[in-house]
Amino acid sequence: MKGAVNIQNIIDEGQKYLMSNYGRFPISFSHGEGCRVYDYNQREYIDFLGGVAVNILGYNNKKLNDAIATQSQKLIHISNYFWIDTQVKLAKLLVENSFDGKAFFCNSGAEANEGAVKLARKYAYRKYGIQKNEVIAMTGSFHGRTLATLNLTDNPKYKEGFGPHPEGFKFAKFNDIDSFKQVLTKNTCAVIFEPIQGEGGITPIDSDFIKKVSELCKQNDVLLIADEIQTGMGRTGKLFGYQHHDITPDIMTVAKGLAGGCAIGAVIAKVEVADAFQSGDHGSTFGGNPLACAAGVATLETILDDELAENAEKIGEYFKLKLQYLSQKYSVVKAVRGHGLMLGLELSIPGAAVVQKALYKGFLINCTATNVLRFIPPLIIGTSEIDLLIEILSEIFEELELAA
Repeated sequence: MKGAVNIQNIIDEGQKYLMSNYGRFPISFSHGEGCRVYDYNQREYIDFLGGVAVNILGYNNKKLNDAIATQSQKLIHISNYFWIDTQVKLAKLLVENSFDGKAFFCNSGAEANEGAVKLARKYAYRKYGIQKNEVIAMTGSFHGRTLATLNLTDNPKYKEGFGPHPEGFKFAKFNDIDSFKQVLTKNTCAVIFEPIQGEGGITPIDSDFIKKVSELCKQNDVLLIADEIQTGMGRTGKLFGYQHHDITPDIMTVAKGLAGGCAIGAVIAKVEVADAFQSGDHGSTFGGNPLACAAGVATLETILDDELAENAEKIGEYFKLKLQYLSQKYSVVKAVRGHGLMLGLELSIPGAAVVQKALYKGFLINCTATNVLRFIPPLIIGTSEIDLLIEILSEIFEELELAA
């Protein structure tokens, strides 16, 4: 075909010019529509990975595209030395739909968590001095790959070879209040948690546990940080995952789906906490640029106007029932976990082969924690696409059990 793209040429040049820190499948995509993406051979794939929870509106959403196109013809970037109208509008939307506070914008989830830790330490420093600086994270956590956030991440493989590491980080056993009490000290300045651990195997936080943690934080003037990088923006059936648990964090971090695919991250903090950052304390050259924030406004307005969080709750219940059917039918399936459209299927075997087989059959899925299939599709996914996936997974599990 005239003008056809040779995927092998892309792979060969990529291997020559790109660093090898990603394990890539031998596929390159040309375009997408709705919940489907198409490679350069025009093969269709139904996407249950969503760019790792980023493409929250799916592909080729008109409102998002129009917002990006319109803003790109005005201003793509301007320094944060000036007021940026789309940045102010997005901050207002986030605060009005979470809790009373202020926002800081950056470029990614790891940057947001890094900023949250810096803010928590600066807040404690202003009140107590340098000694109150420890941050407690949870076992099974993942908060990023910067040097600081690596040490909030409970997986030694991510840290190997990157020492020496920053100090002042501790871990409590996830969903174990006694463990938390043992590591909480007068030097603790903050606690960070994920409402559902993504990389940790789609493991939800227990409501009773996080309520007790929240109360202990209040009693000890310790800031509670909700990492909503993956759980935010309607993913779990509510706009933010913490809203399932009748608590309010002091700081919240958001990224991934915030701008539907444009690079952005945000830190939202209660006013008293936010005011610990003064001019020059923290910054980001590209953070909160006009283009990314225009995309963020369009994305958040669409989520709210189209009730996509409510849709995630409804469709997620349907999806979960279908996954539970698989768990009842196949011995290779151990458990179903998650809320909304952040669901996991725990297997008794490593999941990489299942991911590969699904890809071959035209479905993008993911495996985390070695043996948990992770489903984080666009929030516009429908029952018909779910039914097709369940049919394909049934075929794969049949094959695996026959071969065992």
